[in-house]
Amino acid sequence: MQKLALATALGCAAFAAQADVTVMSWGGAYGFAQNEAHLKPFTEKTGIRTVMVDTDNAAGPIKAQVEAGNITIDVASVELADAIRLCDEGLLEPIDPAILPDGADGTPAAGDFFPGGLTACAVGTDLWANVIAFDGSRYTGEKPSKAADFFDTEKFPGKRGLKKSAKAVLELALMADGVPADEVYALLETAEGQDRAFAKLDTIKKDIVWWEAGAQPPQLLADGEVVMTTAYNGRIFNARIDEGKPFEIIWDGQISELNTYVIPKGAPNLEEALEFIKYATSTEGLAAQAKYISYGPPRHSSNAVEIIYKDGSTVMGPNLPTAPENRTNALETSLEFWVDRDAELNERLNAWLVLN
Repeated sequence: MQKLALATALGCAAFAAQADVTVMSWGGAYGFAQNEAHLKPFTEKTGIRTVMVDTDNAAGPIKAQVEAGNITIDVASVELADAIRLCDEGLLEPIDPAILPDGADGTPAAGDFFPGGLTACAVGTDLWANVIAFDGSRYTGEKPSKAADFFDTEKFPGKRGLKKSAKAVLELALMADGVPADEVYALLETAEGQDRAFAKLDTIKKDIVWWEAGAQPPQLLADGEVVMTTAYNGRIFNARIDEGKPFEIIWDGQISELNTYVIPKGAPNLEEALEFIKYATSTEGLAAQAKYISYGPPRHSSNAVEIIYKDGSTVMGPNLPTAPENRTNALETSLEFWVDRDAELNERLNAWLVLN
């Protein structure tokens, strides 16, 4: 794996030689959104050439490049947890929030970004969420509308899809059991809270279909293998808008996480990389990305702008995890909690799976 990451990282050199800013991102619809919203308009505005390089996760190539002393990428898109870890390991350039543009309403960046959106080495680009989704065409009467309905197989019978991971599953179980979002992690730190989460999972254990890749939940719904499933909100939005699937999202109990832009330590075009991040994470830059994918901008000022999807007619606000009406009982993933307990709780989940 390490050799593969190093080969991928060093293989970017040919691209870097052709551009002033090389951006490594996730590819697919996500990479397309950043290319259209950030790279192309940045080049048009500044004349600084940009190129995008795709990868499954830029954290590996960043580490490989910096440790090899052969850095060929200038900016990378990584999850917040990886950004914090890489920064702590001295593998990223610091980014001073004071250099970032104020919000469109004049609010300084430090007060405009959501909590966690600015760290020592990273600037938030979008907030995505684990949500509950269902096929609306299967219900002629009352439809599920809250997290508790996911566990109510008497009122809403049928199989449930869940990601095969303790993270975002145990939190959902507690919220569905009546625990307010702002109390979830304090309770989940205790043996009592963990027992309560697994007891809630016990109530639907025989009805669970486990998934591991983000493309699976929409397919499980489309094939009728489940009536409800947890899923990444962007996948459900795309299936509904781009493919015409009758899927609906339950925002109650959403569990959200941040993606960020970072600069590898020793990036060859540091000054240009900083200019790119300043542009991309402005009010306008973050709002523009949400025109192409249904992940919410982590700036308050960006969410105050009316955002229209690339189809020209769909208003994005109600489809974003950051919409105020979608955050009534929303939970932001605690990085600190999962750094300390990920292995332990996944081990317990795996042991629970083999029990009758």
